Amino acid sequence: MKIEGHTHTELCPHGSQEKTEEMIQRAIALGFEKYCITEHAPLPVGFKQVYQGSAAGIDEASLAWNQLDEYFKLGEYLQQKYGDVLEISVGFEVDYIPGFEKQIRAFLDKYGPRTQQNILSVHFMRGKDNDFWCLDLAASEFEQGFDAWLSQPQELYRRYFTEVRESVEADLGKYRPQRIGHMSLIKKYQDYFGFPEDFDEKTLRIVRQILTSIKRQERQLDLNTAGLYKPDCNEFYPGAQICRLAREQEIPLIYGSDAHAVSEVGRGYHLKNALVGLDKQ
Repeated sequence: MKIEGHTHTELCPHGSQEKTEEMIQRAIALGFEKYCITEHAPLPVGFKQVYQGSAAGIDEASLAWNQLDEYFKLGEYLQQKYGDVLEISVGFEVDYIPGFEKQIRAFLDKYGPRTQQNILSVHFMRGKDNDFWCLDLAASEFEQGFDAWLSQPQELYRRYFTEVRESVEADLGKYRPQRIGHMSLIKKYQDYFGFPEDFDEKTLRIVRQILTSIKRQERQLDLNTAGLYKPDCNEFYPGAQICRLAREQEIPLIYGSDAHAVSEVGRGYHLKNALVGLDKQ
């Protein structure tokens, strides 16, 4: 089945605001058989008190709580209109934030029954002053928040993957997300800061622990092509090293463009097999 596993909508505050229906129409034209709408879930109440980055990093990160009804209405309308030609799932890309597990689980307990596919991602990490900073807003923001580790990129990687490991191991209840999103997002600005392409063995030890948990839990990885089109990344998520280890454990890798605009739907799909090494078999 040709799956587009990670997309956003016109409601996303950092997206293009182009109509989601036009994104669906493009997916149909490209021959996709399944399309996953995974808009950013509202951030936990109280997160602002432990967040130190710029306002845009939190104000534009996700749906607002008062948009949830509108979001479900949009998704369910599209399911009803296009369901005969395209299987559409509606769900969320949920942020894992340490210390807010109870809120995240309560959100999933309440809204999970209305969803079909969900993604769990890490977009925020503790940095300067032990407060949270956004990982993917801008290189300048990244530098400000994580300056102490820019000269020690493997240590920065390990801090990030430790949080990803916590996210995978967290008890988020019956409706925990099935898929782990863009697992190597920490490398979004790797070219800008001159980070090493490969993770060292100490970092890979944490990565292997994450993958072992994902395998045991029968979850999936987001094979996310968005990083290929980021000027300071130029690499897909989760990258070749992690993909190789995931394939060794037979963990499903689900393609997703992470589209926030019509033109981004299906972007990089033709590279899917090459990225995970299947073209070499």
